[in-house]
Amino acid sequence: MGKGSQYKTIGIIGGMGPAATVDLMNKIIEMTDAGSDQDHIRLLVDSNTRIPDRTAAILHGGASPVPEMLDSARKLESIGADFLIMPCNTAHFFLPYLEQEVGIPFLNMPVETARLINRKGASKAAVLATDGTDRSGLYEKALSDAGIETLYPDEEQQKQLMSVIYDYIKKGITEPDALPAEELRNLTDDLRARGAQVLILACTELPLAFSLLKLDADDVIDATSVLAGAAVRAAGAELKSGSKY
Repeated sequence: MGKGSQYKTIGIIGGMGPAATVDLMNKIIEMTDAGSDQDHIRLLVDSNTRIPDRTAAILHGGASPVPEMLDSARKLESIGADFLIMPCNTAHFFLPYLEQEVGIPFLNMPVETARLINRKGASKAAVLATDGTDRSGLYEKALSDAGIETLYPDEEQQKQLMSVIYDYIKKGITEPDALPAEELRNLTDDLRARGAQVLILACTELPLAFSLLKLDADDVIDATSVLAGAAVRAAGAELKSGSKY
């Protein structure tokens, strides 16, 4: 048997969104130091597309995502997951409700990201996220606890970000020529000019857009990749040498 039999099993509460779920899975696979199929980590995935929109729930009185998220968590626990992760930053607002009802631990994406930035020695980070993630204060709290100042896009730039997330990536529009490249470049340049030492892609759709447009520079932190790296280590596997995360 390969090394994979020695590792803990990762449970993924997915469907938030489906493409982001596959992106997280790919990153776990790509980041694992493995020489064969049997050296990889076992993944249990529930791509639960019935989970209501998290931003709508936080800001606009939309349906709570907790019941469906909890259903996924319980199912994953029941079939052998040792710990759980979620490829949605905004969903972490509801994490305390899930942790009360599930007997296995979660990895917290904002907390893991703040720890990484702290290790890098940065003191000011820009958060690129949904309105729900921004308003929830998830990253601001995690960064503050790590001694890092938080910057946000201005109102117009935030509208542009939400459009990229909801009007493009979540709708499956992924042709580079169709994406608003100039707007994203101007946004990131402005945040750097305001003193941001790192830019956190704190929505799991944004890494897809940044990769397509080749905007993923050295100072860009992909929270999905941070979570993937943390999950590989938590499972007991080794990261491939040279990993950024």
